[in-house]
Amino acid sequence: MNIPATTSSSPNPFARLAEKITQFTGTTAAFCLAAGIVLVWALLGPVFHYSETWQLIINTGTTIVTFLMVFLIQRAQNKDSLVLHLKLNELLAATKGASNRLINAQDFTEEEIQLLHQYFCLLADKAKADRDLGRTHSVEEAEENHAYKLHAQRF
Repeated sequence: MNIPATTSSSPNPFARLAEKITQFTGTTAAFCLAAGIVLVWALLGPVFHYSETWQLIINTGTTIVTFLMVFLIQRAQNKDSLVLHLKLNELLAATKGASNRLINAQDFTEEEIQLLHQYFCLLADKAKADRDLGRTHSVEEAEENHAYKLHAQRF
């Protein structure tokens, strides 16, 4: 599989614009700009006699900006989450003894996640019972232990 070493910019103009806006809105300059706009609006209150139109301007502006920012923030969060999952997948794939079944765990169903959670609870219990703090246990050991317990309960 041929994976590009780096991709510095997206060919999609909207994606590039969204990335630049997302980066800018997280800066001190963006905060100062927003605070400045609110300050100018507040100072203009007496000029416009605190009219309904004066109030409507800030309400409409902030509503529109908030609406658009929700989508930009979600886009950035989705991208960051995907990148984090990819990095974790790489670590799992490269680590000897790691369970490859956890690669792409974000795609698991709720039931699969709960089942794995139960296995890891078993691992935690096994680790607590073990006096050797450096010893590791696998999901497979937890499964065997769980199966053994179930079999032992039947008799």
